[in-house]
Amino acid sequence: MLVTRTEYTDADSTILPIVSATEANIDHERLHRTSRSFRSLGMKSIVLVKDGALAWEWHDLGEDRVEPLFSCTKSVLSLLIGIAADEGLLRGWDEPAVQWIEPLQRSEDPRIHQITVGHLLTMTAGLEWADFDKPYREMRQSEDWVAYSAGVPMLHDPGKVFCYNSGGSHMLSAILTQATGESAMQYASTRLFEPLAIRHAAWSSNNGINEGGTGLHLGSRDLAKLGLLCLQRGQMNGTSIVSTGWVEQTTRSHHKALKHYEPRIYGEYGGHWWVDEGDEASGPFYFAYGHGGQYLIVAPKLDAVVVIRKKPSGRGSGILSRDLFHNSIIPSITLV
Repeated sequence: MLVTRTEYTDADSTILPIVSATEANIDHERLHRTSRSFRSLGMKSIVLVKDGALAWEWHDLGEDRVEPLFSCTKSVLSLLIGIAADEGLLRGWDEPAVQWIEPLQRSEDPRIHQITVGHLLTMTAGLEWADFDKPYREMRQSEDWVAYSAGVPMLHDPGKVFCYNSGGSHMLSAILTQATGESAMQYASTRLFEPLAIRHAAWSSNNGINEGGTGLHLGSRDLAKLGLLCLQRGQMNGTSIVSTGWVEQTTRSHHKALKHYEPRIYGEYGGHWWVDEGDEASGPFYFAYGHGGQYLIVAPKLDAVVVIRKKPSGRGSGILSRDLFHNSIIPSITLV
């Protein structure tokens, strides 16, 4: 679905005003030259937010459109868990998962009772899950995704070992639904999307539970709004949407995770956010990452949010998006 500039309402402008490249003090010419190669690199959409305003964008079809976020969905789910904790519906980081996930209660392994929402968010629950999320396809082919995710054996004590597990993300979505009485999509619509003037969204589900590891569809400008919310530490125009403490806790590193993976498309891991120490130009930053090179990057030193979306073409191809951030977008901000 195309989302045109003519659909950009006063409500959108209140959240994310549009300014010229000159007003934003970015190197528009550098970005324009770089954009000539975007299609050959498989890029679909680039959005740059600087100093709280939409400063530059490029879309392969000329307009923004609603498309899948893939695993960037996880970072949105993290925000929703934080909002539920702020409302007192969940205890937060230390909430026992077994309290909400009935299939976990069937396990005879006592370590199951030690798994918390924080362990699920940091991918350190200790559940057996093959590298690079291989069981996720089998989970999606099962009748009950929550039961499948909760039914795998314990392999490690909770909190000890990082293992990327989208089944754990789906359990988080189930916990959110149990705690709020609403699906993640319903809860997001009133608590997150409406306050940010996000009107076009879709989210796949199974048995009334929105898919926790992937499945959310948003436009790139709207994804950038979520990044801006985090950059502003959970605040938007003087209103707290999610607590600053939650944003800070989930966007800092909790595990080295895939910091040394090559090509360097991942990083350390927070609470359903990836974290990178960055370099002198970028400063430390954190990001949501989706299959094939989808990025929502929040760079506090630069006061910038960057959305990069490309055609998925294999895990390693994500480096094309990462290189675009470091080699083209950052210089356009810092070398003016």
